[in-house]
Amino acid sequence: MTNTGMFFRMLFSAVFRRRSRAVMAVVASLVGAATLFCLAMICIAVPQQMNEEMRAYGANLIVTPTASGADGKAGIDSAMVEHTTEMVATKGSEKHATYRYENVRVNAAPYVMAGIDTTEVRNLNHHWVVDGKWPSAGKVLIGRDVADAMGLEVGGRITIGYRASDNTSTSASTNSGSSSSSSSDEGTGSANAGTEGATSGQQTQDGRVSSDIMDTSGTEFRVSGIVDTGGSEDSIIYATNDDVTKLTGATRGVDVIEYSAGTEDLNALVKSINAMTSMHVKAQPVTKITSSDTRIITMLQTLFWIVSLVVLVLTLVGVGTTISSIVSQRRNEIGLRKALGASSAAIGIEFYVESAMYGLIGGLLGTAIGYGLAQWLCVAVFSRSISFNWWLAAGSVVLAALVAVIASIPPVHRATRIDPAVVLREE
Repeated sequence: MTNTGMFFRMLFSAVFRRRSRAVMAVVASLVGAATLFCLAMICIAVPQQMNEEMRAYGANLIVTPTASGADGKAGIDSAMVEHTTEMVATKGSEKHATYRYENVRVNAAPYVMAGIDTTEVRNLNHHWVVDGKWPSAGKVLIGRDVADAMGLEVGGRITIGYRASDNTSTSASTNSGSSSSSSSDEGTGSANAGTEGATSGQQTQDGRVSSDIMDTSGTEFRVSGIVDTGGSEDSIIYATNDDVTKLTGATRGVDVIEYSAGTEDLNALVKSINAMTSMHVKAQPVTKITSSDTRIITMLQTLFWIVSLVVLVLTLVGVGTTISSIVSQRRNEIGLRKALGASSAAIGIEFYVESAMYGLIGGLLGTAIGYGLAQWLCVAVFSRSISFNWWLAAGSVVLAALVAVIASIPPVHRATRIDPAVVLREE
């Protein structure tokens, strides 16, 4: 029998003679590998999953015009909307919605009316609570504040009047400017854009909007639903773009484009859009959404890595204790082998290979179990499955074997320093 054959024969013989200890070492490696692989998979999956979850709470990017047209309120035309959307889409997935704001009057009182594409706004703002239905032809969706102020309910009727004098260039610039400033602070730029620009150009008396002429003329709409967000959206009246065009008698561009961008580097996307000066638009991140997203992900990842470090230390202790027990049981055998001429290096290599074998077996089983746990957690928390990462799995198995070898260094070092004369005399 060759030396290699004798080596493996002695190795497997030692393992099977002490099966209970071997199982303990494998279980220690298995638990560590399963926990670490599960946490690593979650750390990789969480940023993407959290990003998608946070994007359900509205836009993380606002685009507004920087230059007005000849009429003072040209907005962003459809070609520019399409071009900007293409730029966002090249960086990742995207959802968007456009808003056209007009100052209108209901019983001479000023309000803001937003022309929207119902499908776009509905897909972008899943957090909106709508009592009733979204607007369609001849119907409007009103904010909760508007409904409470006028005592309206779903199915009721509202008469909306439009005056060109209420929508001057001054109010237009206020609309776009307030959108840009508020988008970075509160995350509701498009809504603030309309509400803060609503009263510009209006006559005031004693600090209040003058409504001495109770003009009730206008176009009658049916209230299809009431939206309640707890934000400035609750003070706006929403209608389809076609209805707003009919009411104003003019077709123009939009005032705000809201994006829910799936890019990992939102600031780089903002810079690339703003660098295109010929586009005449300005992009700003919605700090309320992006900062919350980043903060939550950072906190979770920090927690995961702290737990991973604790698990790694516990795995080292568990495997080290088991190998130390095995070395103690084989103390007499080691002394006899050294008396027969076996070198310390040969004895050490045998124990290291044995430890690595325990780590490999535990790593393979633990990685499979860890993936199952990670899959279950992602489905339970995010209702989404995660794909298996083969590179991470290979790293997990190698790490388990490496940890087992490192944990065995102290007891193996003690084993190679055994004095055979002392051991045999005790025997």
